[in-house]
Amino acid sequence: MTVETPPVRFKVVIPARLGSTRLSRKVLLEVAGKPVIQHVWEAARRSGAEEIVIATDHDEVVSVCQGFGADVQLTGVQHQSGTDRAAEVARSRGWAANAIVVNLQGDEPLMPPALVRRAASLLSDDAEAHIATLCHTIEQPGDWQNPNVVKVVMDRRGYALYFSRAPIPWQREGASVGTPQMPTALAYRHIGLYAYRVAALTEFSELPAAPLEQCEALEQLRALTHGLRIRMGIVDEAPPRGVDTEEDLQMVARLLR
Repeated sequence: MTVETPPVRFKVVIPARLGSTRLSRKVLLEVAGKPVIQHVWEAARRSGAEEIVIATDHDEVVSVCQGFGADVQLTGVQHQSGTDRAAEVARSRGWAANAIVVNLQGDEPLMPPALVRRAASLLSDDAEAHIATLCHTIEQPGDWQNPNVVKVVMDRRGYALYFSRAPIPWQREGASVGTPQMPTALAYRHIGLYAYRVAALTEFSELPAAPLEQCEALEQLRALTHGLRIRMGIVDEAPPRGVDTEEDLQMVARLLR
């Protein structure tokens, strides 16, 4: 007799800040006939989420999102990150402390819905984890050395030990000054997609910034500094990158066509 596993229940919050330093108003820029934020929302709908909320700081984004039928909430302008916006949504809507929320950035129109569901499932299956996120093996030494590529190292159970912009782990054998060695099958690139239990999301948003977080400009180091456990899931390949530049926007347009 086969026992069917019930599908994981989760919500998605899509932070969508209008301002952007590298590409102005990127969430509202049109690509393949729709604004970027609509493509993200449609991907979230295909993930199987039971509730999807776009969290923004601007009335113009509210108007556009309501135009294509999204549930959208105007959040505080004081927030420093999408995580803070997601926490405000969870609090204002009274979501249960054990509910699972996936934070899907509003500039990720090509994020595969299966990865959104995978992050939620990882957290649902691990009662000891507070947060779940994803990574994939780094194949190219150039990516390993690139400070814009965030690396992660894990313990034997799959929990994150550290995230860094530096090339970690460093293979000591064979390395010398100017000739770093990338360890095969130990270097992983972090994918910036997070699943939280609401209790952990609320706690995280209320924690002070950590020195390591400020040093590397990586907010997940705040979670590790304060003892929150981050469960990692390894996927076969990276999703297409998000929209940060005009070049990224054109790349997304080509792939959507």
